[in-house]
Amino acid sequence: MKAIYPFLIGSILLLSCEQEKSLNFDILIQDANIVNTETGAIIEKQNIGINGDTIAKIASLDETQNWTGSQIINAKDKYVIPGLWDMHMHFGADTLIKENRNMLPLYLANGITTIRDCAADISPSVLKWRKQIENGGLEGPTIFTAGPKLEGKNSIWPGDLEIETEEELSQALDSLDKLQVDFVKITDNALSPDLFLKSVREATSRGYATSGHIPLALPVNKVSEAGLTTIEHMGYMLKAGSSKELESIEELKEGKIDRGMAQAQIEKNFDEETALKKYEQLAENGTAIVPTLIGNRIISYLDENDHLSDPELQYIAPGIIKTYAWRVDRANKASPEEVRSRKEKYQKLLGLLPLIKKSGMMIIAGTDAGFLNSYIYPGFALHDELEIFVEGGLTPLEALRTSVVNGPKYFGLSDKYGSVSEGKVADLLILNRNPLEDISATEDIDRLVKKTKVYDRAQLDKMLDDIKNLYN
Repeated sequence: MKAIYPFLIGSILLLSCEQEKSLNFDILIQDANIVNTETGAIIEKQNIGINGDTIAKIASLDETQNWTGSQIINAKDKYVIPGLWDMHMHFGADTLIKENRNMLPLYLANGITTIRDCAADISPSVLKWRKQIENGGLEGPTIFTAGPKLEGKNSIWPGDLEIETEEELSQALDSLDKLQVDFVKITDNALSPDLFLKSVREATSRGYATSGHIPLALPVNKVSEAGLTTIEHMGYMLKAGSSKELESIEELKEGKIDRGMAQAQIEKNFDEETALKKYEQLAENGTAIVPTLIGNRIISYLDENDHLSDPELQYIAPGIIKTYAWRVDRANKASPEEVRSRKEKYQKLLGLLPLIKKSGMMIIAGTDAGFLNSYIYPGFALHDELEIFVEGGLTPLEALRTSVVNGPKYFGLSDKYGSVSEGKVADLLILNRNPLEDISATEDIDRLVKKTKVYDRAQLDKMLDDIKNLYN
């Protein structure tokens, strides 16, 4: 009997090895350098086996000589990262439905596999596209959408759910429940401060992640304590870091100063020590920031670059381009002093990145691309935003994480996205260069894997050409 045991053990080991060698996958990526998005390590010479929409197995090239795949991708000397996430964009303008839908390929062609739609007036169409993309009937990035956002009566923004009472708030959230939105967006154009806070609390109690602009009359930390998940736009971080925030709010409420004076007083008294303490409180509360700095830079330096010669314009519908005009016209009316002031403010906003990083507050990449926001181009703009982050003091790894790690974390999806790992969704970018050496490498795409589909560079270029040909 003793002699049988070595034979059995050897047979089992042999069978195990044979099974390992003969693995077959739907998609097999061979000889890749995997970028570890947690540590920044480069794991060289790896084979990645994908079945369905999931990364099934990863092992070194030496261990996988007989792995096969229905589709085989040679990734020698290339770098694999998770697909990019743009966590602040907008669809909008009910007269431009097709033009909005034509933005979808621009995201895929730029390696962006997931977008977060932060609300406008065409939610029925966006919800339809979300479902079609999930079912494979429409090519585009995975869409997470807020549906129509919460606002006060007579808001300047089209398509809002306008509320004035707690009862109307409850009804509005009921309607969002029925739409099965992915998060709740709340803005402050016409919504009272008290109802704004109640909206954050109630949406949070229903289990939603929340996103918002901060009312001038509310301390940023108070909104954070109510449960706000993300602050949209870096300007509110100046407000949070002001030593005169509470004093200015009180003077505003008492009618001693107007809104413009309160805003100026708040920004004038920004203090790094105060800011760091408040940012640490925001981090402790779980509130993150989506800076959208690309828009600030474009408007701040519009006198130096009018963007009328941008090559990206050939991919944007004329109707969408027309929606840029209101911001451009307003910016072009600025006096020389106002132009100088907005450039100084942009540099101050950029300089907040190291302080926010130090506080432990999560930074999430988003662009504000889409309709209305001037020359912020869908798909292309995210690469600009990541480069701005590096210019502002983040490392390339930290900048990359703001998109591919922190985007999924916002939705509680870190178990499915955020790294090139077994069991994760197969949304992958294969890059020609190492993004940890130069963040602009995120633009140098060899192939895109979107779940079950593989797009090579020629196919991605054709997506761009097809859109260009529609408008030229």
